[in-house]
Amino acid sequence: MPKRILQGVVVSDKNDKTIVVRVERRFTHPMMKKTVRRTKKYHAHDEANSAKTGDIVRIEECRPLSRNKTWALVAD
Repeated sequence: MPKRILQGVVVSDKNDKTIVVRVERRFTHPMMKKTVRRTKKYHAHDEANSAKTGDIVRIEECRPLSRNKTWALVAD
């Protein structure tokens, strides 16, 4: 099964080798028929500490690296 890849904005890079990425998804509300935006924050592994706050990055799912980290930064 292929690994999922998400795109989002880095909101925190204060932890060592970890970034927090805010991913936004848009969908049509089933009853209101209006486009709704929902965001979720993911902790991702950044081995080189290369991503900075405000960067647009891509992350892919990986094996669990810690209690919160199951995503890794994709090196483009």
